[in-house]
Amino acid sequence: MFDFDQYLGFLAFLTIVTIGFWLMIFLVSILPYWIGGALLERWKLSREAKRKEKN
Repeated sequence: MFDFDQYLGFLAFLTIVTIGFWLMIFLVSILPYWIGGALLERWKLSREAKRKEKN
């Protein structure tokens, strides 16, 4: 049915697709959380700096 080279190529294809799938899941789930947390932290620090500037 399959030669050994075709079998290795199929395994390489499945590996690349699986790595791409999990990378997509990581980017979709983790990066927005990370960026949102960084923006919230920056907003809190700037708000605190404005409070100190007023006093």
